[in-house]
Order: sequence, then C-alpha cells, then structure tokens
Amino acid sequence: MSKVLISPLDADWFRRAAEHQARLTMPTGALGRLLDLGQQLCAIQETLTPRANPATVVVMAADHGIAEEGISAYPQEVTGQMLLNFMNGGAAINVLARQSQTRVLTVDMGVKHPPASGVLNRKRRIAGDCLLHLAIAPGTANFLHGPAMTRQQAEQAIAVGRRVVAEELASQGVKVVALGEMGIGNTTSASALASLLTGQPVEAVTGRGTGLDDAGWRHKVEVIRRSLDRHFPQGPRSIEPLAALTAVGGFEIAGLVGVALESAARRMVVVLDGFISSVAGLLAVRLEPELRGYCVAAHCSVEPGHRAVLEALDLKPLLDLGMRLGEGSGAALAIPLLQGAANIMREMATFESAGVRERTG
Repeated sequence: MSKVLISPLDADWFRRAAEHQARLTMPTGALGRLLDLGQQLCAIQETLTPRANPATVVVMAADHGIAEEGISAYPQEVTGQMLLNFMNGGAAINVLARQSQTRVLTVDMGVKHPPASGVLNRKRRIAGDCLLHLAIAPGTANFLHGPAMTRQQAEQAIAVGRRVVAEELASQGVKVVALGEMGIGNTTSASALASLLTGQPVEAVTGRGTGLDDAGWRHKVEVIRRSLDRHFPQGPRSIEPLAALTAVGGFEIAGLVGVALESAARRMVVVLDGFISSVAGLLAVRLEPELRGYCVAAHCSVEPGHRAVLEALDLKPLLDLGMRLGEGSGAALAIPLLQGAANIMREMATFESAGVRERTG
C-alpha cells in the first residue's frame, strides 16, 4: 500500500490561535472545549479564520460473512434496505445531517442485497446526497473459517475510500469529513479488531450490537474468540494493522480507513462517529500516526469497546448521549460544535474592536 503523506500539525498555529482567543470578549477559557476545537481547526487549515463548512458524512456500507454465525438480531437484507432509506432521506443520519446543512454521501462497499437503482429517490440525488456503487465484493467471507478478505481486497477498499475523498469531496472544498457506516455484522468485526488493536479481552470490547440478549451476546463473544484464536494463535502482540483488517475486518471499515487517510492528507477535519468508525480511525492512525491530530471524537457510544478504542487513540469525546446507532449519527451532532468553534474564531469581537475593557489583573 502506498504511503499517504500527512503533514504534522504545526504547534505555532495552536499558539497563534490561543493568543487570538485570549483577546476575545470573554473571560479566559470561558468557552472551554470549543476553544480547543478552534485551535485544532486553525492548525489543520493553517489560518486564524477557519471554517467547518462544507461538511460531509461519508456512510460506507457492506455486509459481513460472519453474520452466517447468527451474531446479529437482524438479517443481512437490512443493509441494502437501509441504503434505500439513506437515499430517500429517512434515516437518522439524514435527519441529523440536515440541521447543519451537511451532505450525506453513501457508498456501497460490498452490500449483499443492494437496492435496485431505479427505486432511488432522484430528488435526494439532485439535492446533493448520492449513492456510489463501489463494491469490492458482495460482503466479506466468514472469518470464523478463514480470512474475511484478501490482502489485495483490503488495499483495494482503502484505495476506494481515498478515491471517494479525492474525487467527490476535494473538488467541493469540503472542510469536515465525518465517518459513518452501515452493515449487519459489523459490530462483531469491530469488536474483533478492537481486541487485536487494544489488547483488551474479547468480552471487554464486545457489546450487544443491534440488541442481542444474554445468550446471543455470549455466542457472539465465543465466535470472536474462536476466530481470533484461529487467525492469531500467538495473541494480539505486534499485529500489523493490515493483517488484522484482512483477517477479521469489513469492506466498509477498510474504506473508512482510506477516507480518514486521504481527508487528513488534504487537511480536512476527520470526525469519528461511534465504535465502528473509531476502530477504522484507530487502524488509520496505526498506519499513519500523524492522522491523529486531524481527528475529533464526536461521542462515546454505549458499545463497551468504544471507550477502549478512544483511549488507544487518546481522544476525548465531545458528547456522551448513550447512543449506539452508528450511521454517523453522533458525528452529525458534533458538526455544529465544530461550526461554532470556527465561527468564534472568525466572528467574535476582540476587546479592542468592541471597545470593551480587559480584566485588570
């Protein structure tokens, strides 16, 4: 896989942003983490007048062969049905993205039962949301019995993610890219990856996904444990990111790795959504460590593995709302915070320009 050139953030831009914030008409530090976001935006965009528009949520969708093991409460047909829901504007991500005028770009990375193109709502396509069919294969293989994908497929999926940014987002001047996903079975894949990447026990990073009962959760844990024992009998020590992705990953997770890498290379903010997109973010950071400075953790979901992944990334989430939907829904809620942070840097008056006296000691 070709190396992605991601520039390290310049500490001088953080300093310059902090000095500007100190002159704004408010007590020092009064806007808390909004000021941290403002400094990060300034450093990423290398300007004291940053912007968080346009913003796009890239929702990558794929199916997982591991679903054959009964690890989900929903059938695989739901992935394709949800693609149609995204395109018709009826999913949670569509509703939440609309409130910040954020575009939703859906990418079929390997859906087993994709919707027929003729039933998609043309008005949504004209409005800016669209569906790209860039499938690597109709879902991954069942990683309980063999690798989820080949090394070539993993690299191809990452390349597709990079191409989506280069061809669909860069020309539109996108400043903020949020990572979303959809795929029956993908919390199982993400839990397996989280265990490998963080060294945590499988049961500590595995949740109930789409709503498994106790017996279903125990079965899911056992399937993941058996799979990891098969692929990595030596344990999670020093496992190369692409090897983990090839063994137990998903095409949508690999695609999001590419989206994150290319977005950062083009100095875009990368907003991580929930558990699955954060696993993609961790994989991408393990491949290119400078990416971390471009990342924002939108929220912490109730999936138990999410907190472990955020700790591995050393990122503090902006929100904690007890969510576990995915799709980029938490990221969509965080985008207005980024917009607010950018607007503060550009529009808020200084003590001097407003004629307001500064503190005296």
